[in-house]
Amino acid sequence: MRLGIDISRAFMKEKTGAEEYSYQLIKHIKLMDLDDHQIFLYTRNGSKIDFDFPKNFFVKEINHNKFWTQIGLSLEMKKNPVDALLVPSYAIPIIHPKNTIATVHGLEYKYFPECYSAKDRALLKLNTLLNVKWSSKIIASSENTKRDLMKFYGVESEKIRVIYHGVRSIEYPMPAGRQEVLSIKRLNKGVFNVLFIGRLEKRKNLVNLIKAFEIFKKRYKKTRCLPTGRQAIIKLILAGKSGFGFDEIRKAIFESPNKNDIILKGYVSEKEKEELYKSADVFIMPSLYEGFGLPILEAMSYAIPVICSGNSSFPEVAGNAGLLVDPNNTQEIAEALNKILSNADFREEMIKRGFENAKKFSWEKCARETMNLLLNC
Repeated sequence: MRLGIDISRAFMKEKTGAEEYSYQLIKHIKLMDLDDHQIFLYTRNGSKIDFDFPKNFFVKEINHNKFWTQIGLSLEMKKNPVDALLVPSYAIPIIHPKNTIATVHGLEYKYFPECYSAKDRALLKLNTLLNVKWSSKIIASSENTKRDLMKFYGVESEKIRVIYHGVRSIEYPMPAGRQEVLSIKRLNKGVFNVLFIGRLEKRKNLVNLIKAFEIFKKRYKKTRCLPTGRQAIIKLILAGKSGFGFDEIRKAIFESPNKNDIILKGYVSEKEKEELYKSADVFIMPSLYEGFGLPILEAMSYAIPVICSGNSSFPEVAGNAGLLVDPNNTQEIAEALNKILSNADFREEMIKRGFENAKKFSWEKCARETMNLLLNC
């Protein structure tokens, strides 16, 4: 078969969730036994691809800066048609094969339209509509996203296949080793890090996180984080690319009485992100709504206890390994922080659960299930 895959977002310099998904998907698809097929990979002109492909994979650069999908990729589909096309993110081109699969990562904009600019809302609505209308099958990132597709777009259940994202294999100590490292580290350190990684935007609910951090600092001054019983300084680290509503987040930090303990990192490289995970003591993601929530799995794979919202896909992805909170209840978020930082036994139990939960999600499985769907659509 002649199979096409849109990899135009996989090699973007500053990746967020959808780009990371595209990158890891193609990285693991190329490791599969697909010698009987020709795989055509479509990307933008000048893309910096950082790994090699097998001889039956053909990279085709399409030189259309504007309307790359609807003009550039459509023309390629007309000139050199394929038997099936996979679109891991963004939208299906107007000219496409009958057998076309698109991934829908989430319908957050349906629940919180105020968290998006008018332009972004319009694009999300249009792209989702095109994917629903033109696809032969839809990949949903979670059962929650599948339900949303059925609810808002009337998609039949049989058309949707839930394929979970994966999480990178981590070369970091196993749970027992991680606990030993933490115990030693906590004896000698006086600063503990509460970490958030993701786009710094309104939907991530970071203003409420900052308020919860203020409550925590005021109410739980005597929180003992160290085995010696000494008090520790708690820092809140916010890392990620700025998005819609970032000015409000920056204003909340500037006006916070604890602004000296809030570190705004901005976008971080993969190496910097790894170091942040390694130095984190709690990971928190209090989003208003998520289609999946990849960073919570990344944190769990680094054996970090996780606090996340109890809405949307979070209960499904975190299972019993995350401490679920109401994202609108700043008191509850503050109490969750205190519970993890002040209770060593609970913290270590969360670490064990999280590490085991992360093992359930793999990019190898994601790639295999995706290609099986493409080959049989």
